[in-house]
Amino acid sequence: MSEVKLIRLPYESSLARLYPAVQDLDYPILLDSNHDSFSDTRWDILSAAPIATLTAQGTSSDLMWHTPAPFELSNQENPMETLRLMVEEITNQPWSDDVTLPFNGGLLGYYGYEAGRYVEQLPESVIEDVNLPTLLVGLYGWALISDHQAKTTSLVMTPWCQFDEQTLLDRLTKLTSDKTVPFSLHSAFEANMSAQSYAERFEKVKNYIKAGDCYQVNLTQRFSASYEGDTWSAYLALKAVCPTPFSAYFKLPDGRAVLSHSPERFILCDQGRVESKPIKGTRARGENAKQDAALAEELLASEKDRAENLMIVDLLRNDLGKNCVTGSVKVPILFGLESYANVHHMVSTVEGRVAKKADALTVFQEGFPGGSITGAPKVRAMEIIDELEPHERSVYCGSMIYFGCNGQMDSSITIRTLVADGQKIHCWAGGGLVADSICEEEYQETFTKIGRLTHTLEKEFLR
Repeated sequence: MSEVKLIRLPYESSLARLYPAVQDLDYPILLDSNHDSFSDTRWDILSAAPIATLTAQGTSSDLMWHTPAPFELSNQENPMETLRLMVEEITNQPWSDDVTLPFNGGLLGYYGYEAGRYVEQLPESVIEDVNLPTLLVGLYGWALISDHQAKTTSLVMTPWCQFDEQTLLDRLTKLTSDKTVPFSLHSAFEANMSAQSYAERFEKVKNYIKAGDCYQVNLTQRFSASYEGDTWSAYLALKAVCPTPFSAYFKLPDGRAVLSHSPERFILCDQGRVESKPIKGTRARGENAKQDAALAEELLASEKDRAENLMIVDLLRNDLGKNCVTGSVKVPILFGLESYANVHHMVSTVEGRVAKKADALTVFQEGFPGGSITGAPKVRAMEIIDELEPHERSVYCGSMIYFGCNGQMDSSITIRTLVADGQKIHCWAGGGLVADSICEEEYQETFTKIGRLTHTLEKEFLR
């Protein structure tokens, strides 16, 4: 096979139904748009068994080929450079240009928040106790893709695919019974900060702002519980109560997994147009329609939230401007409203253009991590986060990403994201602190953001 093969299958309204068909393969990954709940979401992507994986932990990285390598690529000291070289290779293939689908083989995986150290010189003083790589990206030779606007489902096979067509079709059409170990929690979720501990850190952020070190810092606390079993059923339970447009499930070896229910896009590249949609500003949903509308209106009118949002819009305009075509960066939507099962968010849109396919990953990597979950100025805010937060963020506040051989890319900010490391399941929640933030309100907001997820798992799975 010397070109991409495209096989049309019966339309699947959610590829979550077919995840069990590939869960026994290495590194199965589902990017899940929950299109039934969001009118502007379009694609689900499912794949497994990458032909290569790049993992990075601390200062070491490892590029491992799982099939014969289709091209030569040396492992660089900085994994961001390895990925840049890989993108140059995959986008230069003679069959790589078709943009009919967003993904025609290519990269799928995550960048953890601490992968920001591969971009900037940052301290490393937090406790790293989550047993997942800092960065894990696979090069996948095939994918199943549902287009929810066109109502089509397609199997895409690149010339690098290690499976024959019939093998994949048999897997996807002859589902076997689920043999996974049932998921259960052994304890309720506990925070890594008490109210007093949070308040002490809050005051330190305020002092840094007063001293002129920064304008905004995103302060986060972590919630953890003991668990056993396969986390796929936990993902489905959370998907049912908190559908979001950038959901994802990524299973690693030894029972580890990422369960992401993110509402936030980091960077999209669609045929050269780059878009970022930062979230800053949150209100809980109301108990009835009148109260709900009042809370949304209060959010949109809040000078504090508008100021926070504008700070991050300016930061992203700068980040995108580093590698987008000069003069192309614009803000078509400022202070928009998006509503989810548990919260209202204030969301703006920043966009630009790139000149060639490989530039999209450069925009992503040099803008990583997203400014909406660091603060401003970004590097100083990240230094303060490292000083004040007791534990690593791991995949939280990083990104799930796909980058197709055709240069198409989309990525999330991994908020509302849980990480299972084989013994503990962790989730995080935080918010941007500015000069006029009120401690009690910010502390409570962390519970508002994550409560729907933790309470659901405790109700359904705590034994």
